[in-house]
Amino acid sequence: MLKRTTAADYFADIAAALTTKGGHLSIGRGGFTLHYSDGAMLSGYGCEQIKAQSIAAGLPVIDSRNVDLDIVLQLTLGGPLVAVGRDPEPAPWHGLSYAPLRAVAADYAAAGAEVWNIPGIETMAAPAKRRTGP
Repeated sequence: MLKRTTAADYFADIAAALTTKGGHLSIGRGGFTLHYSDGAMLSGYGCEQIKAQSIAAGLPVIDSRNVDLDIVLQLTLGGPLVAVGRDPEPAPWHGLSYAPLRAVAADYAAAGAEVWNIPGIETMAAPAKRRTGP
């Protein structure tokens, strides 16, 4: 029998992500993925509760739901992966390479994604055609 997950179940996973280099929460149209160790992820669909808990805990969050789908696909397929629990590869980065969280978050922020808890990186205004939200 499947056990129903409650909001309180996320605290241990968020704590693990906070202690992992590159640990973060990514949110997109298909739900969320909490990256908390090299190769370890937690995925789901209840985005708002885990987003609020992650932000409050100080965990880096990248929410790309308001970015045009074509831009998100370019970033996801052509851009690097976040080096979670491992050392990043040297620049320049490309698809399937591992980059620091800061570098990946900066690309998403430049496209208009919401970025939280990464010092020096803020959501940047994107042209209206790149955003699907209000």
